[in-house]
Amino acid sequence: MNLIFLGPPGSGKGTQAKLLSERLGMLHLSTGDILREAVREGTPLGREAKRYMDEGKLVPDEVVIGIVKEWLLSKGVERGVIFDGFPRTVAQAEALDRMMKELGQKIDWVIDIDVSEAEVLKRLSGRRTCKNCGAMYHLVFNPPRVEGICDKCGGELYQRDDDKEETIKSRLKVYKEQTEPLKDYYKKLGIMKSIVGEGGIEEIQKEILKVIGVKVTNA
Repeated sequence: MNLIFLGPPGSGKGTQAKLLSERLGMLHLSTGDILREAVREGTPLGREAKRYMDEGKLVPDEVVIGIVKEWLLSKGVERGVIFDGFPRTVAQAEALDRMMKELGQKIDWVIDIDVSEAEVLKRLSGRRTCKNCGAMYHLVFNPPRVEGICDKCGGELYQRDDDKEETIKSRLKVYKEQTEPLKDYYKKLGIMKSIVGEGGIEEIQKEILKVIGVKVTNA
């Protein structure tokens, strides 16, 4: 089985993809992780991606697609793959369909984890990061024992630019513009499933398991 997880920033799709891949013994393809891996290894496509990343630009579709293809070929897809953060555009979706066909595979389900803008803002704007050790906290869900101070090393906590309200709203706007056509693309293929992503991690995972037809006994 091969799955795609869609969802806005802060929807928890990365967490769900990681947990589900471990539970079902599937590969977890996180676009951010494999881009960083390609850059770290200094592959030709990795070097090209780094050039764009260093300039603060989006890595072009053809480079991302190439890195995804290299990753799939190197890992093998027999166990099934959960795609997290890819595809982001219809062009990437069409390229993925071609890649999977070449590998004798197909995408079985696309899971859209639907979270309201208000919930995304609450989740992301409350995050705080330690300047010293990088530990993550949340003012509501996982607050430090002492306000502004890291429990682990005593370092100062700060709010990353990515977690500021204006940045989050901008990211949500870009996501909506990119993914609405993507949702329509997969709806036409009849493989799109939407779930509400507001609730406990285990509760959301049970819902995902249900919609993909996996028994949720002891889930």
